[in-house]
Amino acid sequence: MKKMMKSLIRSLMVMAVLIGFLIILFRMAVVLEEPVVEERDQVLMQERQQLAPDVYSCGDSWIRKNKDGQFELYVTGSPFEMGYMHGLLAKELVQYQEEVFVERLREMIPSESYLNFLKYFIAWFNKDMDEYVPLENQEEIYGVAQAASPEFEFIAPAYHRILNYHGAHDIGHALQNLNLVACTALGTWGNRSADSSIIIGRNFDFHMGDAFARDKIIGFYKPNTGHPFMTITWGGMTGVVSGMNMQGLTITLNSAKTDIPLATKLPVSLLARQILQYAGNIEEAIQIAQSHDTFVSESFLIGSAADNKVVVIEKSPDKMGVYDPGQEEIILTNHFQSDAFKADELTEESREEGASLYRYKRVAELMSQTDRFDVAAMAQLLRDQRGLNNASIGMGNERAINQLIAHHSVIFKPQQRQVWVSANPYQLGRYVAYDLNTIFNGSIDPTQPIADSILTLPADPFLTSVEYADFREQQQLIEQVRRFISTENKTDLAQIDRNRIIALNPDYYYSFVMAGKVAFELEDYQQAATYFKAALEKEIPRIVDRENLEEWLAKTNEALAEK
Repeated sequence: MKKMMKSLIRSLMVMAVLIGFLIILFRMAVVLEEPVVEERDQVLMQERQQLAPDVYSCGDSWIRKNKDGQFELYVTGSPFEMGYMHGLLAKELVQYQEEVFVERLREMIPSESYLNFLKYFIAWFNKDMDEYVPLENQEEIYGVAQAASPEFEFIAPAYHRILNYHGAHDIGHALQNLNLVACTALGTWGNRSADSSIIIGRNFDFHMGDAFARDKIIGFYKPNTGHPFMTITWGGMTGVVSGMNMQGLTITLNSAKTDIPLATKLPVSLLARQILQYAGNIEEAIQIAQSHDTFVSESFLIGSAADNKVVVIEKSPDKMGVYDPGQEEIILTNHFQSDAFKADELTEESREEGASLYRYKRVAELMSQTDRFDVAAMAQLLRDQRGLNNASIGMGNERAINQLIAHHSVIFKPQQRQVWVSANPYQLGRYVAYDLNTIFNGSIDPTQPIADSILTLPADPFLTSVEYADFREQQQLIEQVRRFISTENKTDLAQIDRNRIIALNPDYYYSFVMAGKVAFELEDYQQAATYFKAALEKEIPRIVDRENLEEWLAKTNEALAEK
C-alpha cells in the first residue's frame, strides 16, 4: 500500500512539474516584449495641467470637452509621446473605455470559465502580433498603456491588453453572428455633388453598447513624421476607423465576410492608421495596403482630393483588389465589389445571407432621388431608417442605413479639409463641423470652442419625437427580459408587458421575437407561437436570424404537442 502511495505521489509530482513547465512555456510564448523607448523617462516626467473646466493640457497637447459632450484631443510629437499624451490627458476615458468593454464582454459571454478560455486563446492567437505591428505603432500603444488601470491586470499587463484591444474590431466582424459590425458608406463628386467636390458620408456601426459609444474622441494628431490627420476614436484606441489627413485623403473601414482567422496579422485599424498618416493619394494608399498582411477581410473607402475621386481598397488575408466605380458616385456596405473578389464564395454569401445588399440597394434608391449632394443631403441619407420603397421595417433594423447603434457618423469634404462628426446619440445629435486648416495651421486656444458653429448641422428632429422615446423604452424592456431570462427570474419576467414591447416598435421583427421569448419562458406556448409567426412576416435582416427564429417556433410547437 505504501509503495502504491509513493508511486501515486511521485506521479502527481511529475504531473505538477509538467503542468508548471507547460505554463512557463505558454507564458514565454505569449509574452509580447514592451518596446524600448529612449525618451521614455523624459516623457514620463510631464504632467497635465487644468486650464479650465473640462480642459487640460500638457506641453503643446491638450484635451477639451465640447458642449455636445464629445472630447476633442490634440496631440503632437514622437509616437511614444503622442501615445503618452493621449493616455495622460484622457486617462479617465482610457480607463472607463476598458471598464465598459470588459463589462460588455461579460454580458455577451456570461460564463467565467469560457471567458478565461477566451483570454488564453486570444493571448495565444495574438502572440506574434508584434511581428506585424510597426514599431512606431507599438511605441504609441506603449505610451497609452501608461494610463491603463491596474484593475485589469488579471487579464494581462497593460501594454499587452491595449495592443490586443486593437484587434477587437477584426475579431468582432470575424464572428459575424455577434452582429457587432454592419457599416454603410458612400461618396459623390463631380456632377453628383452640389459644388463638384468630393462629399463622403459613413455610419460606423460597431456596437458594443451605448456606454462604449458615450465618450467619443475627435482626435487631431500632428506626428513628427507623416501627415497631420484627424480621426474619430475612443480612449486607448490609436488605430483609425474613420479619418482625414491634411493632404485631403480620407479613409473609412467597412467589414466584409471573412473566414475564421487562424493566426494574427496587422489589425485593420492600424493599417488604416498607416495609410492615413503616410498616404497623400490613392496610389500611395494602395502601396501601403499591399505592404502589410491582415488577418480578416476589410474594405477601405479612400477619398482623395489629389485624385478627385473615391475608390475602395478590398483586402483579405490572401489577396487584394481595388474597386473603382467608373462614375461620380460610390456605395459601400459589407460586401466586396472588385473583380478580384466579386465571384468569391464569401462575397456571394455576404450578398445573399446578410443585410449588406439590402442596405446597398436602399442607399442607391435614395441617391437616385437627389441630383446633387451637399452636406445636409448626405446627413439626411445617413439618418434614414426606412427600408426599400420607403417601407417601415422597424427602428433598429440592421437592414436600415441608420440602425440606431452607430458609434459615430461622419461626413468629409476632402478638398476643403472639412469634417462633420455626429454628436450622441448615434447619428441623431448635431453634426459638429471642424476645419482642419484652422486646427493644424492656426493658433488654437483650447479653452475656446474649436468647432465651426456656422457649418455645424442641427440634430435630427427624430431625437425629440415620441417614436424615439418609444424606442428607448423598448430597449430598456428588452434588456430587462434578457436579464430575467438569464437569471431564470420568472416572477419579474411575468410582470413584463409583452404587448407593450410590440406596441413600442410594431414594424420590427425583433419586437415579436422578444415577446415570444417571454411567453415561451412562462410556458404560454400558444401565445409564443403566435408571436414567432408574426415575426416571420416582418423584414428580417439576415438568414441566420430567420433560421434562429424558425428554431424557436419549432421548439414552441414541440412544447405544444407535449402538452
